[in-house]
Amino acid sequence: MSIEQLAETAQAMVAPGKGIIAIDESSGTIAKRFAAVGIENTEENRRAYRELLLTTPKLNEYISGAILFDETIRQSTRDGVPFARYMADNGIIPGIKVDKGTHPLAGFPDEVVTEGLDGLRERLKEYYQLGARFAKWRAVINIGDDVPTGTCIEANSQALARYAALCQEQGLVPMVEPEVLMDGEHDIETCYEVTEATLRSLFGALYEHNVLLEGAILKASMVISGKDCPDQAGTEEVAESTVMCLKSTVPAILPGIVFLSGGQSDEDATAHLNAMNQLGQHPWPLSFSYGRAMQQAALALWAKDMKGNYAKAQETVHARARDNGQAALGQWKK
Repeated sequence: MSIEQLAETAQAMVAPGKGIIAIDESSGTIAKRFAAVGIENTEENRRAYRELLLTTPKLNEYISGAILFDETIRQSTRDGVPFARYMADNGIIPGIKVDKGTHPLAGFPDEVVTEGLDGLRERLKEYYQLGARFAKWRAVINIGDDVPTGTCIEANSQALARYAALCQEQGLVPMVEPEVLMDGEHDIETCYEVTEATLRSLFGALYEHNVLLEGAILKASMVISGKDCPDQAGTEEVAESTVMCLKSTVPAILPGIVFLSGGQSDEDATAHLNAMNQLGQHPWPLSFSYGRAMQQAALALWAKDMKGNYAKAQETVHARARDNGQAALGQWKK
């Protein structure tokens, strides 16, 4: 795939008023989500749930793409249509999570590095053949006493850059996700400093690895107070701090930025995105790539009555997509 095609796909991922739904939970994570609402964690239930999400009527009005898990990209609708083909036929770009999760960073207590580079070239080749057109890799940065270290930030940035270069080599748009976790008592100023350092390191590494930014997407965490911080920043402060941090670190040539919800409530994730887009024109579109904030209400409904609540659960997914699509334009009203 040429850089023009990569750029075209990246731009389509952040089309005005559209965002990405993340349904790439690992087997362990989806097991916890199902257990919380009383659903048995079987392959068929996982397939049926992903089908509910992906076949939501008119989902493509507000959703440009979906990030899938390895199991999901190999599954089909109950009518036998592979999910990736169903998505492509309905105007939704198939994406795939390719990292192998976080592991302790040797020599650095309380810090982690994401693994999964071994064999990645071959896996990306297969995912492209299965229909994926973009991929995602998530790094995790913790905030705490003497954490993060520069070594941790650099190790994760280098891994993200190597992944991104391999993606582009195989014709996939890399979504780079350096998540600064909300866990902790830190204030918004500390989150700003860590996010700024992380993004500076990331874009330096992408440059060093010859990653073409025109064909890449940033999945960013918002600059926000830690969950246990006694002085929680308000919506406007989160929006202003996040935009300022991005403007100081992210090159304007990047096609777009999508945010993760990262433990925020559904409404907060939407309100923060909306407030950012009401601040005026930015160098890049600011949109969403939400998982829990898109799914949680629908999953709870579906769990109560899988057949009887199917349509209601899909209506909930569409409503969440619509709210966030409007927020991506700064037009959401509570």
